[in-house]
Amino acid sequence: MKLEILNALDSGSILKELGASAEKSTAASALAKLKVPHKKSEKYRYFDIEPLVKRDWKLYDSQAEPVKGNKLVIADGALESVPKIDGLSVEVADFSDIDGEHFDSMYYLSHLLAKKAIIIRISKDCKFEIEHRFSIKEHLINYRVAIFADANTHSQIFETFSGEAENSFILGGYDIFVSRDANLNLIKSHNLSQADYTPIFTNRYKIDTNANFKLNTFDFANVNGLNIFKAELKENAVCDASHLLFAEESAKYGIVSEIVHEGKSSSSNQNAKSILKDSARGIFDALIRVQQSAKWTKAHQNSKAILLQSGAYMASKPQLEIYIDDLEASHGSTTGQLDEQQLFYLRSRGINLADARKMLILAFASEIVAKVDDEYLANKIYSQFEQAYYGSYDLDCLKTCDGCKEEEL
Repeated sequence: MKLEILNALDSGSILKELGASAEKSTAASALAKLKVPHKKSEKYRYFDIEPLVKRDWKLYDSQAEPVKGNKLVIADGALESVPKIDGLSVEVADFSDIDGEHFDSMYYLSHLLAKKAIIIRISKDCKFEIEHRFSIKEHLINYRVAIFADANTHSQIFETFSGEAENSFILGGYDIFVSRDANLNLIKSHNLSQADYTPIFTNRYKIDTNANFKLNTFDFANVNGLNIFKAELKENAVCDASHLLFAEESAKYGIVSEIVHEGKSSSSNQNAKSILKDSARGIFDALIRVQQSAKWTKAHQNSKAILLQSGAYMASKPQLEIYIDDLEASHGSTTGQLDEQQLFYLRSRGINLADARKMLILAFASEIVAKVDDEYLANKIYSQFEQAYYGSYDLDCLKTCDGCKEEEL
C-alpha cells in the first residue's frame, strides 16, 4: 500500500483501509487530522520522507511463537525469545492506551498498523537486553512495544539492533509508562553502518510523580532515520536525555522530540552531540514545553555538532515554549569544525594529524558515552563508535601510521 493515500480518507475509512479495530478510533481521528507527512511537514522538513510515503509497500506480519532465551529478541517485529528474569513479564496482547495528543502522525499510523503490541511489565528491580533483528527485504515492518515500570522499581534496558533488511522501512516504537517513584534507564545503541533499511521509531514516554527516566541514544548511521519522542513529566518527575549521533555519506538522521512539563518541580535535561562526515545531515528538532501547571520547573537543552567535511550539514533547532515565570530554563546550539588551535597544540607535541583529529573526536563523543552508568556497556558503546567512525581499514592504518600522508579523514 502507498501511505500517502491515507490523506484522502476520513477516520472511519482509515480504520477500514488498515484493518484496525474500532478501539483505535482515536488514533484514526488523529491521523486524519495530522495527515501522513510530506516534504513540507514541519517535523519532517529536514528528512527525506516522500520516498517512504509514496512507495507501494508490502506489509510484513509475522506470527512466530516466542521461546525462552537469554535476552528479549524481537525479530522482524515479532516476539522471538523472552528471558527468564524475576520481576519481568512479557506478552503479546491488545494495546489501546494511545496518547491522544502526540505531535507525530507516524505514531498514530504505527499503532493503527499494529494488530497487537509486545507488552513488557517490570515489577521488580532488574536489568535486561532487547535485541531487534531485521532480515525481511523490500517490506514495511511495523510493530509496537509497551513498557510498564511499576512503582518503586529500578530497572535498566539495553537496546541493540542487528541484521539487514535491504530496502525495507522499519516503523515502530515504544509507549513507556514509568510509575510513581520508579527509575528506568533506557540505553539504545543502533549501528546502521552496515544496514540498508530506513528506521523511524516514534515513541511516547509518560513519567509519573517522583519518577526518573534516563534516556541514552547512540546512533551510527550511513542511511536515513529518525528517533521521535514525546515525554510527559508529572510533579517532581525527571527526564535526562542524551544523544550521540555519527552520520556519514548522504545520511539524514537525528532526533525530533517534545518534552512537556505538566507537574510542579519537574526537571529535564537534553544534551545532543553530532559528528557529521561527507554530505551527511544531522537533525536535532527539539521542543521543551512548560505548561502553566509546572511551576518551579528546571529545563535545559543543548546541541553541539562537529562538521568534518564542507558538505556536512546540521539542522539544529532547540526550542523553549514557556507559559510561567517561576522556572529555570536554558537552551543553546553550537555547530562548527574541529578547533584548529587544539589541533596545532597536539601536533606541536609530536602527534600526527590523523591521531590529533582522532583524539579530539573521541573526546567530544566521550562526554555522552560517560553518561552511561554501566561501565561495561559504556566501554562497549565506545568501541562501537570507534569502529563505526574509523572502520577496520582506518584503525589498521592508524596503528602503523608514520605520518607519511596527512590527508583529512
